[in-house]
Amino acid sequence: MKVIICGAGQVGWQIARHLSGERNDVTVVDNNPDLVRRATDSLDVQGIAGFASYPDVLDRAGAGDAEMIIAATHSDEVNMVTCQVAHSVFGINRKIARLRSQSYLDAIYSDLYRRDHMPIDVVISPEREVAAAALQRLSAPAAFDTEVFMDGKAHLLGISLEESCPVLNTPLRQLTDLFSTLRAVVVGVRREGTLFAPEPKDQLFAGDDCYVFAHVDDIPRTMEIFGKKQSKQERVVLVGGGNVGLAVAQALESRTARVRTKVIEKNRICAERAAEALERTIVLNGDGLDAALLAEAGITRADAMLAITDDDKTNMLACVRAKAEGCGYVIALINDPTLVPLMGPLGIDAYINPRATTVSSILRHIRHGRVRAVYSIGDAEAEVIEAEVLSTSPLAGRRISEIDFPEGVLVGALRKGDEIIRPMGSTRIDEGDVIALFALTGDVPEVERLMQVSIDFF
Repeated sequence: MKVIICGAGQVGWQIARHLSGERNDVTVVDNNPDLVRRATDSLDVQGIAGFASYPDVLDRAGAGDAEMIIAATHSDEVNMVTCQVAHSVFGINRKIARLRSQSYLDAIYSDLYRRDHMPIDVVISPEREVAAAALQRLSAPAAFDTEVFMDGKAHLLGISLEESCPVLNTPLRQLTDLFSTLRAVVVGVRREGTLFAPEPKDQLFAGDDCYVFAHVDDIPRTMEIFGKKQSKQERVVLVGGGNVGLAVAQALESRTARVRTKVIEKNRICAERAAEALERTIVLNGDGLDAALLAEAGITRADAMLAITDDDKTNMLACVRAKAEGCGYVIALINDPTLVPLMGPLGIDAYINPRATTVSSILRHIRHGRVRAVYSIGDAEAEVIEAEVLSTSPLAGRRISEIDFPEGVLVGALRKGDEIIRPMGSTRIDEGDVIALFALTGDVPEVERLMQVSIDFF
């Protein structure tokens, strides 16, 4: 498949990394020659330096025979015009745009994106994706990472193992025997910085970060088995009242179980806007690092604190201060992935990477076959792919033990009709089943082959 990616920043680079690694014909366009050079030097892609919205630049990028364009520059307007030019001048069939401004995302203006108006097939909102990720983190406070699959009936949980974990030094195959009714599977383990798909004989050790696929009804028991206590989030403090903070606060207000939420926002205009939009949430204007303001927000009694400003260092320091004041669970929004290793030493329980959530959202729309969801783990180290099994798939009609999966691939869950089952070697995969697979990045092309995909899906 021939793809043009406009914008060579972190999101564009990660998408290019995924697609070029899967032997797609990728061209990266950016008006910053240094970013283009970084992409062409480190990835198997072509690069064009220039403004993505200019027809002659797109022409040089090969738009005449491209099948998809992904507009992920830092400008909403450039992304929108790029899709318009791609459609009107070059007839590119599939157009994806990243849009940040909430005005462009208002539902009452959705008619704007019709093919005879502004032809954008998929609109990705990073802020909405981040807000959704924040709410998911709150739903499983003892996990450092979480994502929803199978229409909400299964979750991927990232769990850090401590010395108190009851199942340390136990081979995974024994866990299956000990907890035979538990619908949970360990699909990935990160040990000393390296992520791998474990084998049945492998053991878990203190300090490991493991990824577990669990049925939603079995999440409390799963967390207990791995030494984690679940707690209700009844009092929440948000540091940052911008678009992300406002979306999170509104979602918390809409819940049937009441959550007492307080928002701290440094910018007075943003704070006033949030106060007008929220009904039951208290909005405080001031610095989220101010100990007195945190005390006024009730940080000592808070069940959770989310630091979701647009400054990584502010978010990290706010989490450290909240922990010092007695808050039990803190989440930081981190744009710079190189800061992630500092989360553990600083005592920050979980983090949200906006770029990773945006990349996952875009991948969900560009995967071949009947892919229903994609989640990118870590620094593009692995993916969890949820897809429907087609009749032409090599998986259809075979038992899991009969399928030659790569070493870096594990089946996390299988859905048959309305039932989510834990996959076993004897489990038969049939046409129409929905399967969730953990795959290290290098094995994703083989997973797509197993799903029997075709470029003419589009």
